[in-house]
Amino acid sequence: MKVSVIGASGRVGKAAAFCLAEDSVVSKMVLLSREKSLDKIQGESLDMNDALAAKDIRVSITASSNFEDMAGSKIVIIAAGVPRTPEMTRMDLAIPNAKIVAEYSRLVAKHAPESIILVITNPVDVMTYVAHKASGFPRNRVIGLGNHLDSLRLKNLIARHFNIHVSEIHTRIIGEHGDHMVLLLSSTSIGGILFKDFSQYQSFDVDGIIDKVKNAGSYVINKKGATEYGPAYAVSNIVKTILNDEKRILTLTTYLDGEIYGISDVCLGVPVMLGKNGVERIIKVKMDENELNAFKIAGDAVKKSTDEIMSTLEGQFDFK
Repeated sequence: MKVSVIGASGRVGKAAAFCLAEDSVVSKMVLLSREKSLDKIQGESLDMNDALAAKDIRVSITASSNFEDMAGSKIVIIAAGVPRTPEMTRMDLAIPNAKIVAEYSRLVAKHAPESIILVITNPVDVMTYVAHKASGFPRNRVIGLGNHLDSLRLKNLIARHFNIHVSEIHTRIIGEHGDHMVLLLSSTSIGGILFKDFSQYQSFDVDGIIDKVKNAGSYVINKKGATEYGPAYAVSNIVKTILNDEKRILTLTTYLDGEIYGISDVCLGVPVMLGKNGVERIIKVKMDENELNAFKIAGDAVKKSTDEIMSTLEGQFDFK
């Protein structure tokens, strides 16, 4: 299986590439960047190969600034974009990153027309929409990292709060990867027990935990300058699920066309069944009244941002 990573010179892109190589889920990987960053990704490829040799893993890793080299890729990861600084919101990145994502999505459509696009670039919900429209790909083959990482962060926080193994926590965050994320507390369970019936439920500060998840990325950026390992391993989860046709249900950003409470023409994080064809089914989730209202607010907020960004790109790109 061949996977290409656009933006492999960035911290998230290179970390995601190494996670994929280390997991032995790909046989060929292409690290792509602009010409000015070619030396850097060549160095990254050499460093990765040395590390993989220590684990007896053999993966063909090519560093290139020639985007024709992504031809034949099953998945193309778009991680390119302006890096987020501590004082920036994800939406501050929207206009410059939308131009970058649109440009690369068109190149993917030209050189790897049968691939699946996985968008990491923030704000990921809006960028997934841009990639979908710029590439002209069917919506099942354009997905965003979205709330998968948020859900993993939430699982970790709940597990640590109750001192229970993370595998026993079953929960999801949906909606926007940002301020309008929605915790599906009504369907959260611990060891098969609904959260509301869990004996220690009263000790759980729901609002406090949500704030921690919302600000997790900013907290890491403040401390070390960028998030790397969390997004990288989340990406690896997604790519492995697709390449191995695992039919797992993950919470990813996908284009909605009325499947969930009539919300349409927007990309949001929702549970999807993921397999070799990308998004093979959108899972309609049951929500309580508060969750549904919050999800609709998320849809409106992301839709508004998306429309604003798309209007700035009109005339610059031929959207499908």
